[in-house]
Amino acid sequence: MSRVENAVSQFQKGYSCAQSIISTYGKEFGLDPKTALRVSGAFGGGMARMAETCGAVVGAFMVIGLMHASTNAEDEDAKDKTYDIVRELADKFTTLNGSINCRELLGCDIGTEEGMKTAVDNDLFDIKCTKFVRDAATLLEEML
Repeated sequence: MSRVENAVSQFQKGYSCAQSIISTYGKEFGLDPKTALRVSGAFGGGMARMAETCGAVVGAFMVIGLMHASTNAEDEDAKDKTYDIVRELADKFTTLNGSINCRELLGCDIGTEEGMKTAVDNDLFDIKCTKFVRDAATLLEEML
């Protein structure tokens, strides 16, 4: 199974969009699976279901950080490179989907009872979010 399909499979098992991405790619960069799931656990649903930045995108940002960020606070080159790659991924995801904002991507605010009902009633998590996980993973594959 490809990493893209693994990320989608993780999402379909019930892990959040962010968890699905970071748990798939994190181990390649030394992040054990349990820690990956824990550290990304608050970022699904557009950051704790606040419908802000898409969790799949945030998961991809975390992977980029694992790959390019430095542990040296003075390494401005690594910081700049990491930020540039994050912006590139965000731009590409926006080109594909129109936004990186969960509320805009889903067309409802899952941070509200009404918005969550809309998402559930219209299978938006299955239909749309699965695509967003696939898109974020596919973009990572192209960039790694």
